Amino acid sequence: MADTPHVKIGLWDYVGLTPPPFGHAMRQFWSFDPKYINLNHGSFGAPPTPVQGAANVLADIIEENPDKFFRIDWYPLLSKVRARLAAFLGARTEEIVLVNNATVAAGIVLRNFVWREGDVLVGATTTYKGVYKNMEHIHDTNPQLTIANFDLDFPKSNDEILKDFRAHLRALPRAKASQANPDPKVVCVLDSIVSNPGILMPWREMVKICREENVYSVVDAAHSIGQEVGLDLEAIQPDFWFSNCHKWLYAKRSCAVLYVPKRNQHIIRTGFPTSHQYNSDGSQVKSDWMSKPNTNGDDWAVPFSWPGTMDFVPYLSINAALDFRQWAGGEEAINTYCRDLAREGGQRAAEILGTRVIDESGDGAQTLNMVNVELPLRDVPANKLDFANDVLRDRLLLEHQAYASHFYHNKAFWVRFSAQIYNELSDFEKMAEVFLKVCEEIKQAIREDVKSSPQS
Repeated sequence: MADTPHVKIGLWDYVGLTPPPFGHAMRQFWSFDPKYINLNHGSFGAPPTPVQGAANVLADIIEENPDKFFRIDWYPLLSKVRARLAAFLGARTEEIVLVNNATVAAGIVLRNFVWREGDVLVGATTTYKGVYKNMEHIHDTNPQLTIANFDLDFPKSNDEILKDFRAHLRALPRAKASQANPDPKVVCVLDSIVSNPGILMPWREMVKICREENVYSVVDAAHSIGQEVGLDLEAIQPDFWFSNCHKWLYAKRSCAVLYVPKRNQHIIRTGFPTSHQYNSDGSQVKSDWMSKPNTNGDDWAVPFSWPGTMDFVPYLSINAALDFRQWAGGEEAINTYCRDLAREGGQRAAEILGTRVIDESGDGAQTLNMVNVELPLRDVPANKLDFANDVLRDRLLLEHQAYASHFYHNKAFWVRFSAQIYNELSDFEKMAEVFLKVCEEIKQAIREDVKSSPQS
């Protein structure tokens, strides 16, 4: 197998050509239905067609000789992707591994801690449900553990968040030292960018607060890579950090990066599922079939390279994704366009809907490439919340061929618009008109139901 050029095939048709301007001219590099308006890139991502092409070529190469790929070629190729990602994130290669997705990464980190009486696990009321369910299950299987959630209701300023966050950590019920657990630990799961609402958190400062309060920071950065420019994990020093590469970075779904600095690698003794290289005494077991050249001190990462037979193409598609981003204009240009469009589009949608954006900072400090706009659905009865969400989903996808994530938060319905380089302001305007129409249908249906109910 050649070095790595096959993972870039699919891009060569565009190399040397001037990329089109951002906006609808960029849609030619995505496989969307021409009638579909996608303002929900943040949920599942969408690889550009050149990245899909590169992935398809790689899949064909694997099938030419699966044994050669898995036994000889796989680990060296993976190592090169990890090195490139590490440079992108301001980290060391030996501290970077790839896993299926951010929820898997959360499970790996949290399930590797040994939980004892007096330990505390901190989440938030806005923690992504899949991650929070991991926390919940850990508590179910370790009832001696305490879960202490940090309440977050938006709108809320960064100054208020930081003040309340520190107060929350200081108020935790830390148990007194005991023989069984002389040094109870506190582990805090925090978001870099909340999923719903799509809010940029002051997470760097929150990591610093965790360090000052002797708390492990586990940063769910599912939306960060490809959306936050200039990440420098060595400087920020989170204890654990993970992000999806198939969302904003344009890789093929699904794949995620997990960062564990050397100081904490003794905690993470196994990936998920536990691999061939696991040993209960903590030493590495050399596989009898996978080729591993000199790992140069990379032994901790080796077990993550083989979680069992699976589709490894998404992991290697990261190369093609990074190549496409460079060709399209680079990180600064991509994210400046998306951020500016999100802010402008959010304000325009709020005007059409007659509502407001959730980021009231004035300078857009909490808004990157996702913007949250309130929907005109105030005072929906509690027993109609699911109905409203279901109608929004079905009408948008089945009738209007358009979508943006919608959710209920702090006694109101919101829509989270994701801005991408293939979007323009007109997408926000059209989508807002659709939401306006569907919201009126929902309100009318609720009014008719109330009139026809026996109590009325």
